[in-house]
Amino acid sequence: MADLNHVVLIGRLTRDAELKYTANGQAVCKFSIAVNRRRKNGDQWEDEANFFDIVLWGRQGESLNQYLVKGKMVGVDGELRQDRWQQDGQNRSKVEIVAGYLQLLGGGPGAPGGSYGGSGGASERHAWQGQNSPPSGAGAPSEPYSGGSGGDGFADDIPF
Repeated sequence: MADLNHVVLIGRLTRDAELKYTANGQAVCKFSIAVNRRRKNGDQWEDEANFFDIVLWGRQGESLNQYLVKGKMVGVDGELRQDRWQQDGQNRSKVEIVAGYLQLLGGGPGAPGGSYGGSGGASERHAWQGQNSPPSGAGAPSEPYSGGSGGDGFADDIPF
């Protein structure tokens, strides 16, 4: 069986995107999104926010940076990447989502929704997916996905 590393999230930006460049001139756009999760606690439904750091490499990050503002809803399709380092003798790690596909969605500030990273066709997705990967040696870190299912409108908790 092959390994699988695939993340799909829809959420709102928690801060404006930050565009920087690596030493070799590669653009890297970083931002964070909040994804709400609805869960039942006793008889009450509670909303819980999960936060994820997203990295968007290359020209896609450069062109979308201006639209990635706090409150904007986006859809992200990508993979998890983990960066490990030592700081003050302590082992540290960070997991981020490296986006291969980003879609601006309605709601919040920014431009109207649109699909970016290719023509959006499912068959083309594989052709461009790797173009936003960091260059070798760039060491792009990643952030964990703590997923979960949203509220589905059922009053009962069904264990399947």
